[in-house]
Amino acid sequence: MKLDILAFGAHPDDVELGCGATIAKEVANGKKVGIVDLTRGELGTRGTAETRDQEASDAAKILGVAVRENLAFADGFFINDKKHQLEVIKMIRKYQPEIVLCNAIDDRHIDHGKGSKLVSDACFLSGLLKIETEFDGNQQKQWRPKQVYHYIQWKNLEPELTVDVSGFIDTKMKSVLAYKTQFYDPNSKEAQTPISSKNFTDSIKYRARDLGRLVGAEYAEGFTVERYVSVESLFDLK
Repeated sequence: MKLDILAFGAHPDDVELGCGATIAKEVANGKKVGIVDLTRGELGTRGTAETRDQEASDAAKILGVAVRENLAFADGFFINDKKHQLEVIKMIRKYQPEIVLCNAIDDRHIDHGKGSKLVSDACFLSGLLKIETEFDGNQQKQWRPKQVYHYIQWKNLEPELTVDVSGFIDTKMKSVLAYKTQFYDPNSKEAQTPISSKNFTDSIKYRARDLGRLVGAEYAEGFTVERYVSVESLFDLK
C-alpha cells in the first residue's frame, strides 16, 4: 500500500499530540496516512505496553489512518544505528510516502530527539540503491520521501511551517484522550506525571489556539523543516 504521509513517533501518543489534527485534516482531504510507532511505550509510568497497544489502535481509528504499525524498539534504550535504521528503512520502502512526519528535533524526553534523528537518517538512506532490504520475502526498491517535517512536542520550538487545523482540533483531542491511562483522570490511583495533569491536557488545545492566533487561524500545528519550503507564487501563502 502506497501512502501519501507516514508519521513516525517514538512512543504511541507522540503522533497524536504532535500532529493529530494535521493528520485528521489530510485524511479528510482524501490522503492516505499511516503511523509507525518505534516503541510500545513500555517504560511509561502509567498503564502498560498492552494498554498502550489498545489505546493506539483506538486512536488510529479516530484519526482514520489507513495503517498503524509498531517496531517494538526498546523504550528509552533504542539507538540510531544500522540495525534500527534498516528497520525504519523497511517501513519507508514498504509504504513509499511522499511526506514523512517525525518527532521534534529537541525535546524533554530523550527518545524524541533520538527518534527524530533516526527517522531523518533513515529517510535519506532509504533512497540509496546499494542499501538492500527485504520485506515478506521480497526485495525492496529504494525510496526517499520528498519532505521530512518534524512536529513540535513539549518544548515550544519555533515553527518553520504551520498548518491551519481549524475544524480538526476536536478530532485531535479525541485521539489524544483515547490514551486513557496516560492523561488527566481525577479518579486515577496511578502516579502523577508531567503529562497526566489537567494543565497539560488543557495546554494541547490552547497551544494550538495560540499558534493559530499568530498565523490568522483558529487553530494551527507547527513543524520544523529540513530544507527550504518552496511555493509556486507568493499568493499561495496565507
